Amino acid sequence: MSTPPVPVGAVPASALELVAATFSPALRPALAGTVPATDALAWLSIGTFALAFALQWRGALDRARYVAAGAWVLFGLFWLTMVPYYYYDAQSPIETVLSLAALPLCAYTGYLLFRGRESLLLLSKAVALMGLIYLPAETIPFVRRWLIETTAAQTHYGMELLGHSPGLDVGPDGYRSRFAFDPEETVTGRTTYIVMACTGIGSMAIFGGLIAAVSASLRRKLAAFALAVGVIWLLNLFRNVFIALASPWGWFQYEPLIYVVTTYMGAPASRTSFLVAHNFISQPLSVVALIGIAYLVVRVLPEVLEPLEDVLFVLTGTEYDLASALGPDAEVRPDGGEE
Repeated sequence: MSTPPVPVGAVPASALELVAATFSPALRPALAGTVPATDALAWLSIGTFALAFALQWRGALDRARYVAAGAWVLFGLFWLTMVPYYYYDAQSPIETVLSLAALPLCAYTGYLLFRGRESLLLLSKAVALMGLIYLPAETIPFVRRWLIETTAAQTHYGMELLGHSPGLDVGPDGYRSRFAFDPEETVTGRTTYIVMACTGIGSMAIFGGLIAAVSASLRRKLAAFALAVGVIWLLNLFRNVFIALASPWGWFQYEPLIYVVTTYMGAPASRTSFLVAHNFISQPLSVVALIGIAYLVVRVLPEVLEPLEDVLFVLTGTEYDLASALGPDAEVRPDGGEE
């Protein structure tokens, strides 16, 4: 008896990946002409961030701070609406905890802006640009289809290099993104399919927004972006292949793991390998990968240290000088120009 396929990315198209450097979640496409509350909050918060950016560009710094403060509160409310999904549907402990933590952290960021911490306008600008990179890819049908089907084809090719060639079939979303394993020949009877969150576009948008937001030469910005996108694409391909093979072939179908998944997560035993591969292995490693990619980007474009220092201040309440900690190679060029 075949069981339903599960998305390799575990969640639908992710808007939370817009800020996965801090948190990491999901935006569902509008259905039947209606816009769910989560989508509305995502659009509203990104639009408000963009308005703050426009006010800052026009020199209205005080108004920009107040508008950006409101945008952060809206952003936190968006994460809060995602908690039930991550807890009940995605069954992801990491994303559930981060979604819960997002509201107080975002609200505190808004408070700091309201009280006059003007440097946070740069981080707010970066979030606006992340959204303007990600949301069109999420909402324009032919772009979304191309990203998902291209990622599925590349993942299938990666599996073929390892001796597995299940073929591609149409998934639940209507795209050729489902890996057509024969359920009678696999261990779990399950297969997976690619969704928007599996394409890596969210993480690419994070670094694209950070890089675009800072003042630096175009040459160094392009070099940093190419480096970030290249590494994200490669690591994301490895991740997709790993999950797509682990789920049908039951790489983690061991009694202690099955017990945890069925007892504490309420999932069927056949889902164990998918949940272990995706939620317990890939997600923590993704956080490590994001930190590593940020380090590589900083070596090329030290200017991104400024918004990262503000992220650390929000998280810890302590001022950091990351440029000094990373050494002279990470010193920001004051003119933002060439060496």
